[in-house]
Amino acid sequence: MTIIDKMTNSERMIMSRTPLRISFAGGGTDIGEYYSNYGTGAVVSAAINKYIHIVVNKKFDNKIRVSYAVTEIVDKPGELKHPSVREALELMGITGGIEIISISDIPSSGTGLGSSSTFLVGLLNALHAYLGEYASPKTLSEEAVKIEREILKENGGKQDQYIAAYGGIQLMEFYKNERVDVTPIIMDEEFRKKVNANLLLLYTGKQRSSSNIHAEQKNNVTKKIDLYRKMAELARQIQSICSSRDADELGVILHKNWLMKKELSGGISDSTIDRWYEIALKNGAIGGKIIGAGGGGFMLFYVPEKDREKVIKALPELSVTDFQFDYRGSRIVMVGD
Repeated sequence: MTIIDKMTNSERMIMSRTPLRISFAGGGTDIGEYYSNYGTGAVVSAAINKYIHIVVNKKFDNKIRVSYAVTEIVDKPGELKHPSVREALELMGITGGIEIISISDIPSSGTGLGSSSTFLVGLLNALHAYLGEYASPKTLSEEAVKIEREILKENGGKQDQYIAAYGGIQLMEFYKNERVDVTPIIMDEEFRKKVNANLLLLYTGKQRSSSNIHAEQKNNVTKKIDLYRKMAELARQIQSICSSRDADELGVILHKNWLMKKELSGGISDSTIDRWYEIALKNGAIGGKIIGAGGGGFMLFYVPEKDREKVIKALPELSVTDFQFDYRGSRIVMVGD
């Protein structure tokens, strides 16, 4: 059966649900400029129960309708302004007669939670299901990386695509030959609940574009090799921390990683972010970081539960986002008749 045949036979509405993510350590070592030249990258990230939903449905005519922050109605994929949707449709061989709608639990861009890659992984998952195909996490990750990094040439790494597809808390290692190993960070239930309770996610209200920060990091890799290597080692240490069940040591790792990360690019932090960070530490946080490339979005702190409210009250301009870990990754949650 050809793709066109499958499209003709597909009358069902599909909905995918794909988790956003927080990152703990190693971010930046997943960019090709580092792992292709200087050593294996390593990042620990966790999927959380904040999602992007993608709805795909057959359109009554042959046009393409895509609704996100704006709505586009075009005759063929090449006319779409949304780059990820355009290239995903081209990759899947879908030429028309389809509606795509996205719904996000958090602001759709500039938050640092990996929303652009999460959107794309969820879209690819929904399109595969629409065509009657199952796509593994590995397939979804690789296709999303191909679109964002190879076709669109967007700056950035690979962690977002993989954690969105796989879910859970993962150590992801990035090799020179482009192989990616995804290894679950194992926690028993009691320890997992303690870690989750001691993590505080705060929204700064500052949205930013990660592209310029990633571009500066890419250009400065050769000057920062030692920092990247140390950050990758911090990511690997999280496995042993979880085995020893020393939850507070995770806060120490976050703090060390943040001090190193700030040195990678001038756009990662600023005086306001530094002030918020120092206030959090003075009120009981052991460590923390800006999530994602930096410059704004969400801040993550490791705070012993007894000091949680103290930190929240000390930072009234930041809003709390409660979350739990997501262990299922991108999945199809609805197949309509």
